[in-house]
Amino acid sequence: MPQRRPAFDPEAFLDEAGVPRTVIVYEPGQPIYVQGSACETVLYIQAGEVKLSSISKLGEAAVVALLSAGNFFGEGALAGQSHRIESATAHSAATIIAIDKADMRRWLRQEPSLADRFTRHLLTRNIRLEEALIDRLFDSEEKRLARALLLLARYGEEHTPQRVIPPISPEALAEMVGTTRPRVDFVMNQFEALGFIALDGGLTVHRSLLSVVLQD
Repeated sequence: MPQRRPAFDPEAFLDEAGVPRTVIVYEPGQPIYVQGSACETVLYIQAGEVKLSSISKLGEAAVVALLSAGNFFGEGALAGQSHRIESATAHSAATIIAIDKADMRRWLRQEPSLADRFTRHLLTRNIRLEEALIDRLFDSEEKRLARALLLLARYGEEHTPQRVIPPISPEALAEMVGTTRPRVDFVMNQFEALGFIALDGGLTVHRSLLSVVLQD
């Protein structure tokens, strides 16, 4: 039986690689970078949450992702992206590690074994983002909202699920799933009545919510 690969530990990975970095603390709602700004760094969330959002040429705004601690973002800088295609904002108080793209590129060339782990980590996250996009195109609002809540609670990740998730506004959830605030309120009330979530003293996501995503 093949041995299971050890869980990817981004902070241990950064320490092992010895990449120079800068640690910055952001307050809730504070911009980390804005759409159209220069791509100079790759960033890692040490603590807190980061919201990625984008504005179309017509001025329409959409939340692309809500990332929790343990995720990298802004990696387009490594692929020759000259300007950010989305904005990043601290959704909660957040501690961010910024790594210069030149240092990261140099490290990726010099340490192929660690670079492989980093690449697999990013691919796993991007697969989840693609799945969320497909959900938005084809699935019902109930399924899209259930999936967003499960991702926020980290079900399906290597980490232990976080049943009580940090506060998130109905407006942010509506942007994430492509619907309206009243519709989010209606579906959340349904989920609560069915015992899939609890709203007393925070938002608790129960494993039973998976049934909404898995149903045909």
